[in-house]
Amino acid sequence: MTRRTIRQYSLREVSDELLHRLLTEASRTQTMGNLQLYSVVITRAYDKKLQLAPAHFNQPMVTQAPVVLTICADFNRTSTWARCRKAEPGYDNFLSFINAATDALLYTQTLCNLMDEEGLGYCYLGTTVYQPQQIIDILELPRLVMPVATLTVGWPAEEPPLSDRLPLESFIHEETYTDYLAADIDNYYTAKEQLDENRHFVAINKKETLAQVFTDIRYTRKDNEAMSEGLLQVLRKQGFLE
Repeated sequence: MTRRTIRQYSLREVSDELLHRLLTEASRTQTMGNLQLYSVVITRAYDKKLQLAPAHFNQPMVTQAPVVLTICADFNRTSTWARCRKAEPGYDNFLSFINAATDALLYTQTLCNLMDEEGLGYCYLGTTVYQPQQIIDILELPRLVMPVATLTVGWPAEEPPLSDRLPLESFIHEETYTDYLAADIDNYYTAKEQLDENRHFVAINKKETLAQVFTDIRYTRKDNEAMSEGLLQVLRKQGFLE
């Protein structure tokens, strides 16, 4: 209930000892078949952060954070293990990508929880899957390895307010899914829409509603379709789609 996204970091070092301990502890999270279908690329070098920044729309925390972690869905390691042990892997398909991506995101969330407990700050970058080919090239990711999440990590130099959340009743369904009526939407979203920051968000974008900001500016159909096609192309290139 106190989790915050941290985008500004102090100059205090994040030691390898601490980072490696947390990365080890996070590996106790759930994983399909106990295969641990993920890999983590640790970036500390400033020049490498500069290379990664454009793939994340040059968000400043990419270069300012002491550490950038790129978490990848990885069936390369498991496939290599299989071939080295007289077994023929069959993981060059979309289901295998979904399984590895799920493993990687479970690992990512567990790592975030552990960093919260340690007092570290982090920012989850959803931009990782927007332009994945850039990240693949920079980090030299081989076939059957796909970046799915990025965390910028450091000691917090800010304490931003908690962001709003929808109420519990808006997202739980008892026994079967109950679709939403307009009255339900009014009940669940009005408080969010009336927040000063969201009203300001609507005003500066010259829109009538908060929903229009998301559909017309932030996450448009045109962008979604273009990035979806790019994502499919990269999945083909990385061997997860025919």
